[in-house]
This record gives sequence, structure tokens and C-alpha cells, in this order.
Amino acid sequence: MIQAISFAPWGPGTSAPPLDADGLHLWRIQAGSAGATMDLWPLLSSQERARAQRIATPQLRDRYVRVHGGVRIILGLYLKQPPQAIVFAISERGKPAVDGQSSGAPFRLEINLTGSHDLALVAVSMGYPVGVDCELIRPRPELLRIARRMFPRKVADALELIPEEDRLTAFYAAWTALEAEVKADGRGLFGPRNPGAPTCDTAHFLPRPGYLAAVARERLPAVDHWRAYDWTGWV
Repeated sequence: MIQAISFAPWGPGTSAPPLDADGLHLWRIQAGSAGATMDLWPLLSSQERARAQRIATPQLRDRYVRVHGGVRIILGLYLKQPPQAIVFAISERGKPAVDGQSSGAPFRLEINLTGSHDLALVAVSMGYPVGVDCELIRPRPELLRIARRMFPRKVADALELIPEEDRLTAFYAAWTALEAEVKADGRGLFGPRNPGAPTCDTAHFLPRPGYLAAVARERLPAVDHWRAYDWTGWV
């Protein structure tokens, strides 16, 4: 059985929510056609627009614009600056953060973005890099083969022993935990772990029925310091 954390209900985040090093903020973005309907294109950077233009289908392009426009609006709440003015600092491993000092704010926001189907999640942390992953739970016919390839041996062995009716959820729990951890330090699924990198705490939560998510961070705060918000398309 997956131990999914229960925390305060997702609420509207219409102003700058307070955040310190002892907190963790999670945001939901509706990426599908029920999401934001305003024109978010002007909020994107030139690089984001170029990437959007390379996306093959209008449906996927609209999802990209909703998610990345939403991320900019969300971060603008913390930085108190226009979404289109936000500049991302990229680490050597390609992990983005927002250096508030460049806009006069005395802090650095660590962020991570994940998406699955019509749902996107953004994790926001201060002082500690964070990783988040969510997955729509769907059948995986080659589940055990994937596990043998991607997971540590003891995790794959344990998965094989789980009753078949529970195995799919257990697979997604292991997968989201792995993704969240590697995204926290930016190394990627096949990148080597830095021997000096701090160990992450990982926790699972249910962002929406039918989905499973995990978040990872060094010194993951107690659940009463988590806050969860919905971005529904306001500017």
C-alpha cells in the first residue's frame, strides 16, 4: 500500500503566498482545454516561443503555452514582477531556478515542473533544490522489464513479489520517486549521482484522482508546512 501524504486542500493562490526555507509550495495547472483561455503567448521568452513553435500539434502546443505561461504568472507572485520579465538561472546540469536578487528580491527560488496528460505540477522551494513528478496511472504491459532496466535491483525484486493487482500502483510509486529524486539534483534518469550530493527525502501525494505524484528535497519539511494552490488562469 502506498503511503500518500494528505495535506491542506488545494486552494486559490491569488496573491504572493509566504514562503521560507521550512516550507514547500505545490501548484496545479490545468494544461488541457479546460485550462486558461487568455492569451499567454506574450508572457513567454523568445526561447519558449521558439520551442512552442516546434511542437507538432496544436493541442500539445496549447498545453505547453498554458503550462509555461502559468509558471511565469505563479513565479511573478513571489518575485513581485511581471511574468514576462522573469529570468531563469540554469545550473550546470540544466536545472532552472529563479535568482530573485536579479530583480531586487533577497532570495533564490528553487523550482521544478512536471506534467502528465492534462495536469502539470510546479514545486517551489527556498534554499533547497526540489524535484517533483506526477503520472497518470495507466496500464504498462512491460512493467517488470522497465523496472529491471530503471530501478535498483532490490526495488525491482520487491516489485515482482507484489500481487499483480497492486503492482501497477507500486510501479508508479517507484517511478515517480525516482524521477523526483533525479530532478531534485538535476542529473537526469541516466546521469551519475554526485557522490557528495545530499540525500533527498521523498514523499508521495495524490494530486488528482487517477494520478500519483512524488516530491523530493533535502530536508523535506513536515506536511503541516506544505501549501497547495491551484492556478486557474487569472493574470
